[in-house]
Amino acid sequence: MSVKPLILTVNSNLRNLELLNQFLNREGYEVIGASNSEEFYDTINQSFQIKLGLIDITGFDNSIWQWCEQLRNQEIPFLIISPRQSAAIQNKGFVSGASNILIKPLVIKQLFDFIKNVLED
Repeated sequence: MSVKPLILTVNSNLRNLELLNQFLNREGYEVIGASNSEEFYDTINQSFQIKLGLIDITGFDNSIWQWCEQLRNQEIPFLIISPRQSAAIQNKGFVSGASNILIKPLVIKQLFDFIKNVLED
């Protein structure tokens, strides 16, 4: 039996975090969620073998970019989920190390395609 990749999900909206985690579990991924900075830092400072981060920046202040840089520093690839198309968000996301930026509303098939591509690299 193969080990399921562990994905870190970050979302300030607990209901959306729960829904995303359910979708990912159904696709065979292990998921650990964080909805605030304390949970985020506790999670990435544990010995978890996180393979990918899905970071929904909605509802967070600019410190979210420091979280992204922390993932980059730990060589954990991540995708940004943004509420809107914005050159500033794209710039901050890519400077912070994002593999890609997805715009809401999410198309689940597109999300899973991105996840598979990142995990296969």
